[in-house]
Amino acid sequence: MGSPSIDFMASSPALARRLIGATLLVDGVGGIIVETEAYDHDDPASHSFAGPTARNAAMFGPPGHAYVYRSYGIHWCLNIVCREEGHGAGVLIRAIEPVAGLDTMRARRGLGDVRLLCAGPGRVGQALGITRAHNGLAIDAPPFELLPAPPGVKVVSGPRIGISKAVEQPWRFGLAGSPFLSRPFRQP
Repeated sequence: MGSPSIDFMASSPALARRLIGATLLVDGVGGIIVETEAYDHDDPASHSFAGPTARNAAMFGPPGHAYVYRSYGIHWCLNIVCREEGHGAGVLIRAIEPVAGLDTMRARRGLGDVRLLCAGPGRVGQALGITRAHNGLAIDAPPFELLPAPPGVKVVSGPRIGISKAVEQPWRFGLAGSPFLSRPFRQP
């Protein structure tokens, strides 16, 4: 357990890139991270842009902890806080290739298509059983387990999706060729 080679003090784009290919489990359920997005305090698309609030307080907390928020009042979304405490940066987990606890994920999501179980941040949250109770917890301690990516993972990048501000930032990262992405990356 643990994540000795994952540097949570890194910038959000650097951590977002390094998390591609890492394995994330919550109570033994999860898989390989195949898509992430980076957010930083000076980024108008970030929840931390306007400063600390009750909702985003975890984003200003210690690096290597979960920031969980509810999207559109429906889906719980999981982020990993990075940089120094008080900075307000994090990485959204956008998609996972499911490998552990498939039956649990299928039951939580109410569908059988493995490709769609964790293809999108709301789906990731639902499949992994993420709730507000996970907010602020260390990402490398139970119920979480985060294992570093193996060497040689091929990462692609492009503009973030599903936002209306700072859309030009190339801070969306994905596992090249993965069929488990929330959306394919645009070809150059």
